[in-house]
Amino acid sequence: MDVIATAAPALGEALALIFQPQQLMFLFLGVLLGLSVGVFPGLGGIAGLSLVLPFMFGMDPVSGLALMVGLIAVVPTSDTFASVLLGIPGSTASQATVLDGFPLSKKGEAARALSAAFISSLFGGILGAIVLTFFLLVARPLILAFGLPEMLMITVLGLSMVAILAGRIPLKGVAAAGLGLLIGTIGESDASGSLRMASYDIPYLVDGLKLVIVGLGIFAVPEIVALLRQDRAISKSGGLGSGWMRGIKDWAANLWLSVRSAAIGVIVGVIPGLGGSVVDWITYGFTVQGAKDKSQFGKGDIRGVIGPESSNNAKEGGGLVPTLIFGIPGSGSMAVFLGGIALLGYDPGPHMVRHNLDITYTIVWSLALANVFGAGLCILLSNQIARVTTIRFTLVAPFLFMIISFAAFQSAQTLWDLAALMGIGLIGIFLRRFEWSRPAFLIGFVLSSQAESFANQAVQIATLRFRRGFWDGMEYIGSPIAIAILILTVISIVIGIRQGKQILGSGEPPVATRRAPLVFLVIVTAYVAIAVWDAAQINILRDKIFPVTVGIVTLIACAVLLFRMARAPADDAVFADLEAGPEDGGAPHGLWSTLGWFGLLLILASLLGFILALGVFFVLFLRMRAGCGWVQTLILTAAAVGLMCLLGGVLGRDFPPGLLQEYFDLPWPLT
Repeated sequence: MDVIATAAPALGEALALIFQPQQLMFLFLGVLLGLSVGVFPGLGGIAGLSLVLPFMFGMDPVSGLALMVGLIAVVPTSDTFASVLLGIPGSTASQATVLDGFPLSKKGEAARALSAAFISSLFGGILGAIVLTFFLLVARPLILAFGLPEMLMITVLGLSMVAILAGRIPLKGVAAAGLGLLIGTIGESDASGSLRMASYDIPYLVDGLKLVIVGLGIFAVPEIVALLRQDRAISKSGGLGSGWMRGIKDWAANLWLSVRSAAIGVIVGVIPGLGGSVVDWITYGFTVQGAKDKSQFGKGDIRGVIGPESSNNAKEGGGLVPTLIFGIPGSGSMAVFLGGIALLGYDPGPHMVRHNLDITYTIVWSLALANVFGAGLCILLSNQIARVTTIRFTLVAPFLFMIISFAAFQSAQTLWDLAALMGIGLIGIFLRRFEWSRPAFLIGFVLSSQAESFANQAVQIATLRFRRGFWDGMEYIGSPIAIAILILTVISIVIGIRQGKQILGSGEPPVATRRAPLVFLVIVTAYVAIAVWDAAQINILRDKIFPVTVGIVTLIACAVLLFRMARAPADDAVFADLEAGPEDGGAPHGLWSTLGWFGLLLILASLLGFILALGVFFVLFLRMRAGCGWVQTLILTAAAVGLMCLLGGVLGRDFPPGLLQEYFDLPWPLT
């Protein structure tokens, strides 16, 4: 009763905050942004959140949360368009939907598949919010039992889960997470300020890399480049056919499947690090196993749409459990969301649930309301959105390059932001190409500072306790909760190694030659070795112990991978290379020439300043790459420059200056 008495007022305050006109406006704006991002294949919630993250500075906290939650909620709904209409996963959370959604679309039943998907997503999202509301009531007393050792162990659990289950080759997941952790240690140590892989000669690296840049570089840049290489419209026909009501009837007839799938989504979302990378495959597997007639799966069975789509939105509610309660991201998008909450002045984790329960419930029920908005908009705008997919992506890409460059610049307001975006973008491209886990890398980066802080503090306290007595120290580090989490970590690793391949992939990956994957692994290994050597030179033990430990584990993973590559045949999955596949390998435009256009924008910005660079870039790109006429080129260029000036003016943001601005005093927005 005490728990309910504490939670009821907080829930009431949260609902009062949510239904204020200003918060509803920001929530609706977030839904519109999420809808816009989700329609384009491959971008997903991580790229969308990374775009709005720079604008969290100075925002009203509740408004900022409403904006982010609205975006998060609708992406798993709107990404269904790409999966059903194009046969391209809109995001990692909608891969399984392609298996039956796209065949239904080819049969002329796209409307049926979309309506079933939208109602399933709505149901799953609301169920996830309800479960999370009651889970927080139960979890609050449990949170009080979590100290530093327990928080450190749950951080390790999150890392182990994502590293093992987010890739076809488990060791690649371990190495990717380790690389993310090491890159997260660049700059001054929080403990004593020692520099790691940085120098005061390059002040930009002293503060480390920013989450906005890493999120955009790892996810947005590779996907935009991959789509741009195809040089085609996203869809050939904008028609959906009929069958809207039939899809809703299909969902009603399979209500128990939707309930079961949503429950799976919540459970998978709760486990730190799993999230969208596996939930659709797990749910699809359960859907097929539970069906009496399995003959139509993969050929256009509506149950193959309802199951995964019910779990996708439900997993966002489940993913908020570790994110809000322990400060451990439940997925890649939650990793970026975690950074956004911190920018708004809140401390995600036990402290937030104890002292800001009203804000916690605001997030939860904003998610439920955003699902209602999102599903409604998707249904209302379906025909129009389907027509948008007929636009050549070549005309969309320069606008996306413009937006992500502007978003990246908001991190430190320096051209180094753009250089860092290009560098991290290259890493993202290679991780994608050679099937290294990008979610593992990102979550490793996000958890790096937190894991190091927990480890340092826990070691200091444990050392003092052991000085008092052996059993006193063991009582501190060997609490029942810490041991239980350790056992769960070991079990997750064992299960992940055994079943990860079955969960995450069907068929064999494309393989070209042994050379390219091997060269990339050697470069990663060399960087990790240099990072370990660099950290080992630090005199202060607590500033070097974390990067050295992480680096050694990562080096071991890389060494085992090297050994496997040396012994494996040339067609082994360890040599996976998307450039050998039909999608990337058969693209009419090369990887480097396509990436070169993005590089050109950054070079022009460093010389002329961002706004002047945009004008030159758009003219060159639209004329030479897109083949547009002069009238269309000038109209689109003016629209791009005008949009950017409007955005900068409304938000009060400056634009990246170039070499030109050092010699000439130009007015805004040319400054």
